[in-house]
This record gives sequence, C-alpha cells and structure tokens, in this order.
Amino acid sequence: MLSRYSVSTLPCGCRGLHSSALVFKNIRTGVPKVTNNRSKPLTYEQAQKPGRIGVTKYWNSIDTSALFIEKEYKKWLPRSSEVAVEDVFIRKFISGTFQEYLLGEVIIKRRVNMVNLAFLVKRTPSTRTHYFLKGYTEAMLSKYLKCIVKIEIQTVENPRSLIFKKI
Repeated sequence: MLSRYSVSTLPCGCRGLHSSALVFKNIRTGVPKVTNNRSKPLTYEQAQKPGRIGVTKYWNSIDTSALFIEKEYKKWLPRSSEVAVEDVFIRKFISGTFQEYLLGEVIIKRRVNMVNLAFLVKRTPSTRTHYFLKGYTEAMLSKYLKCIVKIEIQTVENPRSLIFKKI
C-alpha cells in the first residue's frame, strides 16, 4: 500500500510519524463544474474527461519531428520546448486573426517540414473574408515558422450545432 508520510513535532517536544493513503483520482481539475440549471454548453472536446484523452479523443497537437533523429541532422530539428512555444504562438495568432469567427479548438499537425492547421469557423455571407484571412494567416505563419503552413477551414452554419451536452 502506498502512503504519504509526514514528520511533525508535537507540543511535548517529541516527534511523531503520520501516514495516510494516497488517492490517485485527481481528475477534478479537467472536469468543468456543473451549473444548477444545466445552462453551460460544452462541445465534444470539452465534455471528455481527462483520463479519456487518447482513447475517445485525440490530442490537439501532433509533433512528428522527434520520431527519427539521425546524428548528423540532430542540430536542425526543433526541440520540444520550441515546438510547444510555437504551438502557443500559432493558437494565439489564429484566435486573434479569426476572433469573430473561430468556434472550436485549433488542431496542429506537424509533418517533417509542413504544419497543417484545422479549425471550425462561423459561416458568413461573404466567403471572401475567410479566403483572405486564410491566405494572410498562411503567409504570415510561413514567414515566421520558416516552413510550409496549410490551413483547413470548415465552416459551420449554426454554432449551436457544436453543443454536445449542457452541464
């Protein structure tokens, strides 16, 4: 049995040893709170429990740059910390560029020297706006990341159709 031990000093000046059993069910940090009238909408991604990620839902960021590293090319491959910072930058850039239209999470897939981005946007009467923002984002991120960036946008007519359940 695993337990956590702590040593404390009692008022009499002698020391005591306390032990308690460990509980490994710390999943409340990823589970949203339930409202009284069940009015908070959740998408499919938000409704998944943290322990089910990788089973019923895949991760939002996929990096394949470190799967096969040859010794002479090791200096050219990005480190995992740089990839994580770039992922945060990409998500912030897209949420700022598509701020009125972005509906869900941004999916980032990295393959060798190409970054694929996929996300959902709200459908508008003018599709020129989406095409302009897509081209602008691809050009700016390609210059910044120094690799090919492809964006896959899926439009949704009614944002309420993304609601999986209400809590």
